[in-house]
Amino acid sequence: MADPSPLVTNLFTADPSAHVFNGKLYLYPSHDRETDIQDNDNGDQYDMNDYHVYSMATIGGPVTDHGIALKSSDVPWVSKQMWAPDAAAKNGRFYLYYPARDKEGIFRVGVAVGERAEGPFVPEPEPIAGSYSIDPACFVDDDGDAYLYFGGIWGGQLQCWRSGTFDQHAYATMEACGDEPALLPRGGKLSPDMKSFAPSGVQEIVINDADGIPIHASQHDRRFFEAAWVHKYAGKYYFSYSTGDTHFLAYAIGDAPLGPFRYAGRLLEPVQGWTTHHSIVEFRGKWWLFYHDTSLSGKNHLRCVKVRELVYDGEGKLGLKEPQA
Repeated sequence: MADPSPLVTNLFTADPSAHVFNGKLYLYPSHDRETDIQDNDNGDQYDMNDYHVYSMATIGGPVTDHGIALKSSDVPWVSKQMWAPDAAAKNGRFYLYYPARDKEGIFRVGVAVGERAEGPFVPEPEPIAGSYSIDPACFVDDDGDAYLYFGGIWGGQLQCWRSGTFDQHAYATMEACGDEPALLPRGGKLSPDMKSFAPSGVQEIVINDADGIPIHASQHDRRFFEAAWVHKYAGKYYFSYSTGDTHFLAYAIGDAPLGPFRYAGRLLEPVQGWTTHHSIVEFRGKWWLFYHDTSLSGKNHLRCVKVRELVYDGEGKLGLKEPQA
């Protein structure tokens, strides 16, 4: 398989969220920066503090850097680590969702609003009530209803919320284990203003194994770790995610935006570097997988964004299209 070239080379970028707005494809990645912090399982080496927005008129064509759309010093509640973001369009406006540590070191999810897809974005003064952990992903359904998904274990702190309130001592356990059900991502319907959860609140997003039973924590090749993403194809909802320490991108299929979903397979085998985080989007009649690796730097915390074409088989299963030689 030929290795695709990085889409962005002026900065180190990762966790690319791709969306089509106004006939262009926009990328909302995180921005990796150099640090002397040693790699560790809490992810302290991923020390990001702003977001750039990129756009392209065609896949393979020029990529435009629209500059800084939001930075940590713009947000009153943020202390550090503005990790993987996502964006959505509704009501004629654009919404940037992002995780960051608050002043007490707890990851929350914030939202910022812009008049243009490329920003700039003006942040709400407080994080979204009821949000926690990392990796927000927003899906707007055909009927206009919007949903926000989030969650990541280890440094993403999802394991600290197993009791319903934040437990700092849960860092030691890191995640569920053995034959107990794996920790599940979270999600909820958004209010019409896109800035808060609807009264139905946040729920666990169930991912069942092929046998219809929730995936166990011991199944590291299939269980959720981080990087939720939802897209829709042929009336079905596809929930894709990273398996984390086994470095796969996997996906599950369901009949409703909040699941339950049933495991359906892998999208991507391990890439160069520790993390795997992606998005899936239809653009100009084709489906595309955006992801990252470390081929530009060789360092886990300095990543670059890439893209591959996706195809569906007759049963709706996803696979990578092999590039032409």
